Amino acid sequence: MRPATATAAAVTTILGAGAAAVAAGRYASDTALGASSRAFPADRRLTVHAATADQVTLTRSFPALRPGTYGLVGRGVHAVVGPVLEQAPHVSADTVVRGLERVTSGTLRPGARVRLTPELHTGDPLTALGLAYKEVEIPGELGNLPAWYLPGARDTWVITVHGLGTTREHPMNVLGFLRDQQIPVLDIAYRGDAGAPRSPDGLSHLGESEWRDLDAAIRHAVRYGAERVVVHGWSSGASMALHAAVNSALRDRISGLVLDSPVLDWRRTLRALAAARGVPAALLPLAVRAAQGQTGLYGAPLLDTSLPTALRAPTLIFHGPGDTLAPWQPSRELARRRPDLVALHAVPEAPHAAMWNADPAGYEETLRRFLTPLM
Repeated sequence: MRPATATAAAVTTILGAGAAAVAAGRYASDTALGASSRAFPADRRLTVHAATADQVTLTRSFPALRPGTYGLVGRGVHAVVGPVLEQAPHVSADTVVRGLERVTSGTLRPGARVRLTPELHTGDPLTALGLAYKEVEIPGELGNLPAWYLPGARDTWVITVHGLGTTREHPMNVLGFLRDQQIPVLDIAYRGDAGAPRSPDGLSHLGESEWRDLDAAIRHAVRYGAERVVVHGWSSGASMALHAAVNSALRDRISGLVLDSPVLDWRRTLRALAAARGVPAALLPLAVRAAQGQTGLYGAPLLDTSLPTALRAPTLIFHGPGDTLAPWQPSRELARRRPDLVALHAVPEAPHAAMWNADPAGYEETLRRFLTPLM
């Protein structure tokens, strides 16, 4: 081969490899950071072996054995399952029997493929819980944001912010509890959610840009009578709460933060999301670089910013040591660095953003004790 031809071939090969790497990285990034309403990156699906009016038999696995209460979703079906029934008849070495609290839609048939989800409820607060609410629109920087407003007697509002792979139906897990405390609630949707404006790049920024929609919700709450607000966020919604607590012009109105499984290290969460959604390990570094290029996620993990010293609001963190999407070590470090403000409540055997599901009564009692002096 002549030298010029060989050089041209080598350049073409290098350019082709580079283009392939860019394409692979973008694929990995898009897979990890797709619209927030995508299915939660869950454990492997389980098979329904049998179902009665009050029990369901599932494939035995670590997810199927988790303590607590979960949604159970599959093609055309949504149900709610309770704790494992250790003494149930007909249980085998390969199966687990859980209490079946209700079937919201569809039918649980033998052979159906299902997965556990932290979302117990579907629909809206009235149809799912019998709670009166008003549909409101919040003016945001990209357009109007839909939200559910539930009235209450107090002048401190709670703003709930869902996280990765869920919708504003997820915070309905705690709406009944908050209603009993007579607290007004604003349960918001934000960019990328159904009915909300699309993010300009169509990707999640893990809270680093979405927090401005929460900021708009805080302005709305203050405009309509809230003297103070407590932000209760899950996953990337918890990260949005932290961004608002240090960056919002109305941060002095934030009297408290409740953070469930907060994303404090976006790089680790991005890699975990990509892996959970089937991206090969070899592409994970490319996914991080592509995400930076596509979204501008060049910021340091939250603990490496001014946040630990700038934080002023009392903060309650619910987090599980077994969280594989948002490791809990950064939460533990934040609590260590700000013991004057931050309390960490560890929830063992709970997957990401499912701290309430693992122990509803314990979660709500801890939450009640935290909220009472803030009201």
